[in-house]
Amino acid sequence: MIVDQKEGTTIITQEKASIIELVKKLQVLYPKYKNDNIIIVLTTLDLLKKTDVAEFLEVSNTHRGDKHSFVIVSDKIDLDVVPEALIVVPTIQEAYDIIEMEDMERDLGF
Repeated sequence: MIVDQKEGTTIITQEKASIIELVKKLQVLYPKYKNDNIIIVLTTLDLLKKTDVAEFLEVSNTHRGDKHSFVIVSDKIDLDVVPEALIVVPTIQEAYDIIEMEDMERDLGF
């Protein structure tokens, strides 16, 4: 797990461990990142299933409930099977675009 913090955004890149291990680490370290927007990069992993990304639902719901963005980056999952409560995009640039749009929505009171 590689962590990079920039200007209110924490980027967590998964390299080798399983999704379940990553989610457990994220939950333990969450207090450190809870005030940042979070991008989870899973591009190094093989084909992902709905159950893989669904592991992030609890932490995503908590984080989004606290008015911060939580975006998963993967180009190895069928976006049609992703739960609606999760935001999954194929590139890091799209993750930044989502965060920018959500920041504008929060500023406008949505």
